[in-house]
Amino acid sequence: MSDSAPLPPENLLRRTSSPYLLQHADNPVHWRPWGPEALAEAEAAGKPILLSVGYAACHWCHVMAHESFEDPDTAALMNALFVNIKVDREERPDIDALYMSALHLLGEQGGWPLTMFLTPKGEPFWGGTYFPPEPRYGRPSFRQVLQGIAAAHRAEDGKVMQNVGALRGALARMAAAAPGPLPDTATLGKVAFGLVRATDATEGGLAGAPKFPNPPVFRFLWQMRFRLGQPACAEAVDLLLRRMSQGGIYDHLGGGYARYSVDAIWLVPHFEKMLYDNAQILELLALAHAARPDPLYAQRAEETVGWLQREMLAAEDGDAFASSLDADSEGEEGKFYVWTAAEVDALLGQDSPLFSETYDVDAAGNWEGHTILNRRQRPEMLGEADEAALARHRAKLFAARARRVPPGRDDKVLADWNGLTIAALARAAAVFGRPDWLDAARRAFDTVAARMAAPDGRLMHALRHGQISAAGLLEDHAAMARAALALFEAAGEDSHLRHALKWAEAVERHFAAPDGGHFTSAADAGDVLVRGRTAGDNATPSGNGMMAEVQARLFHLTGDDRWRRAAEATIGAFAGSGNALAGMPGLLAASDLLTEAASVVVAGPPGDPAAEALVRAVLTHPDPALALLRAPDPAALPPGHPAAGKGTVEGAPAAYVCRGGVCSLPVTDPAALITALARPARTA
Repeated sequence: MSDSAPLPPENLLRRTSSPYLLQHADNPVHWRPWGPEALAEAEAAGKPILLSVGYAACHWCHVMAHESFEDPDTAALMNALFVNIKVDREERPDIDALYMSALHLLGEQGGWPLTMFLTPKGEPFWGGTYFPPEPRYGRPSFRQVLQGIAAAHRAEDGKVMQNVGALRGALARMAAAAPGPLPDTATLGKVAFGLVRATDATEGGLAGAPKFPNPPVFRFLWQMRFRLGQPACAEAVDLLLRRMSQGGIYDHLGGGYARYSVDAIWLVPHFEKMLYDNAQILELLALAHAARPDPLYAQRAEETVGWLQREMLAAEDGDAFASSLDADSEGEEGKFYVWTAAEVDALLGQDSPLFSETYDVDAAGNWEGHTILNRRQRPEMLGEADEAALARHRAKLFAARARRVPPGRDDKVLADWNGLTIAALARAAAVFGRPDWLDAARRAFDTVAARMAAPDGRLMHALRHGQISAAGLLEDHAAMARAALALFEAAGEDSHLRHALKWAEAVERHFAAPDGGHFTSAADAGDVLVRGRTAGDNATPSGNGMMAEVQARLFHLTGDDRWRRAAEATIGAFAGSGNALAGMPGLLAASDLLTEAASVVVAGPPGDPAAEALVRAVLTHPDPALALLRAPDPAALPPGHPAAGKGTVEGAPAAYVCRGGVCSLPVTDPAALITALARPARTA
């Protein structure tokens, strides 16, 4: 706790850099940013803490702000009864995850805004999400909640502390290891087939509504198509991508996918666009296109990267990418994106019928009297002339839309989300033949590596306009190390491998748990009640899943057995989780990478056309469980690598496919190399 002077009775968020916190800087609430000073104030005052967690693109966060946090009477009640702390969940995902877990333990459904009540020491004892200003939706009013919680804290201290003890113990148990052996083929098959059964066979994605892309799930299924030899795993990914890419969740004018659809048919999106979703979907598009080239996938990839480069570069902070675009503009959700038939007719004139029939535009609209553009009813690609005409029509509507008031943009740079984007761009650059995308990935990488570096070799988490606002987490180091390896394999530059090694070693120093796996927060994080440890994936892959992938890939690239042992320890810390393994697809994919990957060594001089053809055969292969190492000089291969000492064949570049420590004979023909990369048959 801090010994500094008491914080002033005013809203302190104007001193922060987070766009979400700055959205609340003019509230009459005496908000404090999360940190030791705010916690010390609560202890000194003996007041409970009202913790409110949200993010800039969150619609219901805006609603609760307008209804309650901007209301002087509600704010006065909050100021009198609580120390009020506001958290940007993207800036402090460790704090968000901790208290969201506490809410789940209370039997409540999670979501944002997250509203938690804590003791002056930061211990949770009750919470919820959105509370209305008046009793409705079967929920008490926010003011009723404030008064009831404050009274309970004053008068029922024993009950409050009973809740505190139970929650704290449960949170600690959630962070405990569940050791077990590495998952075998039967275990992977059980999880994969269970996930395939949980998908919607008509609309794609997981069954039901709302519908989220769930990229970690489908990335795992894609990899299992090669491990298990089961086309159904890949078919689930293809169906997801095709339905989303022609649905309303996709922005048919500007590119990019919204966070989720509120229905079961991908029609009505929650209009916010997140960097992490688009990064992971781009990678899925590249993998699917590598297996079976598809003009739809190529078009969606190009449009999505176009959106990233046009609207998501955080120019104030170099060439890295911003976090999100808001769902709302002018106080209305989706207003920027929707159309009326009259607007379309006025813009397109006699060309309107083709566009309207293709994109579901009519007078009645398909959402609240307006139209969300989509191609659900006409998903097939039309003839070349019609598609060219539609492209011109989209350009007209896009230009008209650009004159509207745009949604807000959260332009903070997050290391982990940028890592996901860099890795996706590197893969997509190879598959779609776009070296300019690889250049964009390099520039973003260089920005994060230079501007978000800590003196001790660690990364920081959040950057905005030159100001660092949050310390680095496990996910930052794992995602950026994964990105570094993607660039190393794509371009063969040793500096990227050195970065990956540096960050992987920093993880072992600062985040490793003594009994395996890694904590989300570093050992010196002084404002975290319980250091979380999980391999469960959410909308983004878990830090432990990504770290296991990095360790496995480092083992295959360097031959250094310490990385095999490290990967086994990370995976093994969670492998005894039983049915909960289904929620850890990233960890399971990393286990497959560790035990089954092919390490491919291409021997030949840099820039040699024959060597580059072999490299392209690997980089454009649809199986993600491949590791590529260029070897211009056989003597430069790591001594522990199974291909050490192998080189060209009579001066001709050659590839060696190594599995289980044994390498193939040299392969000089790209087509033969593709055949050699096929996995041995496995049965679940």
